[in-house]
Amino acid sequence: MNKFFVELKRRNVVRIGIAYGVVSWVILQFVDVVAPLMGLSEGFQKGVLVLLAIGFPIALLLSWAYEVTPEGVKKTKEVDRSKTITHGTGKKLNKLIAAGFVMALAFIAYDKMIATDEVVVSEAQAAATSIAVLPFVNMSDDPSNVYFSDGISEELLNLLAKIPELRVISRTSAFSYKDKDIDTPTIAAELNVSYILEGSVRKSGSQVRITAQLIEAQSDTHIWSETFDRTLEDIFVTQDEIAARVVEQLKITLLGGAPTVQLTDPEAYNLVLQARYLVRQSTADSLEQAITLLEQALAIDPDYAAAWAGLARVYSSLTGQSLRPIDEGYTLAREAAAKALALDPEYAPAQESLARIARDYDRDLVVAARHYGRALALDPANTEIIAGAASMAASLGRLDQAIALAEYAVARDPVNPAGIDRLGIYYLYAGRLDEAIASLRTALALSPGSLGSHYLINTALVLKGEPEAALEVIQKETSETKLLYGLVTAYHALGDAAASDMALTELIEKYEQDAAYNIAYLLAFRGEANRAFEWLDKAVVYNDPGLSQIAIWPQFANIHEDPRWLPFLESIGKSPEQLAAIEFNVTLPE
Repeated sequence: MNKFFVELKRRNVVRIGIAYGVVSWVILQFVDVVAPLMGLSEGFQKGVLVLLAIGFPIALLLSWAYEVTPEGVKKTKEVDRSKTITHGTGKKLNKLIAAGFVMALAFIAYDKMIATDEVVVSEAQAAATSIAVLPFVNMSDDPSNVYFSDGISEELLNLLAKIPELRVISRTSAFSYKDKDIDTPTIAAELNVSYILEGSVRKSGSQVRITAQLIEAQSDTHIWSETFDRTLEDIFVTQDEIAARVVEQLKITLLGGAPTVQLTDPEAYNLVLQARYLVRQSTADSLEQAITLLEQALAIDPDYAAAWAGLARVYSSLTGQSLRPIDEGYTLAREAAAKALALDPEYAPAQESLARIARDYDRDLVVAARHYGRALALDPANTEIIAGAASMAASLGRLDQAIALAEYAVARDPVNPAGIDRLGIYYLYAGRLDEAIASLRTALALSPGSLGSHYLINTALVLKGEPEAALEVIQKETSETKLLYGLVTAYHALGDAAASDMALTELIEKYEQDAAYNIAYLLAFRGEANRAFEWLDKAVVYNDPGLSQIAIWPQFANIHEDPRWLPFLESIGKSPEQLAAIEFNVTLPE
């Protein structure tokens, strides 16, 4: 055997193998770079690889059987050992191998340099094309015109958000700085953007003056500022002009056409802006006033899709707050959203409204998934739609997808406590309890009065086996129903059955119809399977929207093995097989 290896070395078979491997690698790298430039297919590159692979054993066999001599190539067995020049050939092969290694190192260094440059360019592009639109200041003599300045700001934000090449921070985060004395670099750092668009609006009758200025955040310098003196009739053109100026100043190359504002009657538009301002106050009175304004807008322009979609949102909000009967509220919301889509099939907010109704009221996840997918395809950067799609993914039990969507939304709406709270809920569903607690506490830090966050932290702590901490946290909950939920579980986990029973009894007496689903999972957590299924049946009768999350809510775990569990899920369309069969393939925007 030793003689065989000595002979391999003498005949330079080993050197030939090494040289062939090094040269082949260099050839493959060269082809990888050149082939795309020459329009050669991937099949060509694979063909080169196959040929080189076939040639390797042939090269080894030839180096064993033949030898280079001064008289030419001869069979090794015919060469006189005293006249062999294999030693010299070996030195040449060594040089070839060394040269090959040098070329390989050069390719590696070049590849790393290009990759690094691409990362730097990518990061620079991401930074250079990120912007926050702050609420424009109301400079009108009438303070009540704040609805108009806020509305113009939001419309500009939405317009810029339609540009795929531009990352725009969502409204909730951008508007959180309203009336706060914070310098521009600090705001930009907190929102992770390189540019800020701010300005002012002065409205007097039909006359409007809009001043907009674009600020480069790091240096806190104005790179563009312009004042537009227009009438209300020209407001749509003005918004398009401002968006175009921003694109021009940021030197963005648009792959498609620049988005434009939907045209309508100026007075109808003014009424819709007022209605949106009231909707965000989310009180019973403000929502009812918003309905009146939207109906006035539709009396002026019956074909105004945004006004119909606004009505759908208001009716859904009223119903969700138990301010309208469930059947009446959702029926009105569905009719309004359907009307909006009949007028504009590509109006994404109306698709999202129908998705929520299908999921929470109809419990038809197939239809809900279709509407969410369509809404996200129409407006992929809309964080409200992304948040809804995340909730839809969670309803289907696809928690990795839900978390990815929610994390994307939070990245573009970084100081929105509601978004961070939702992310915490999905972490809770997925059993990532420490991450859930961290997210929920961040949401509370941003909005100390947030309803429900203390209860969710309480739930995570109970599931972690820390009932004492859970009981301490739940005492801070300001929602009475959620306070009672938390007391039931915390006292049960502490072994205080009497205190748990007392909280549960109060909950049932006060909130039987509104909290049937919640009572069911509290009973399941306490190990009372029979009562839990009784309350699940009640939740179905009451059409409790909480049932949309039944497949993933962790406190049902104690009855998962009960023979009644899967049949119940099947009866409401939420068995694992039924959920897995629902098509919901959404992708995050770039």
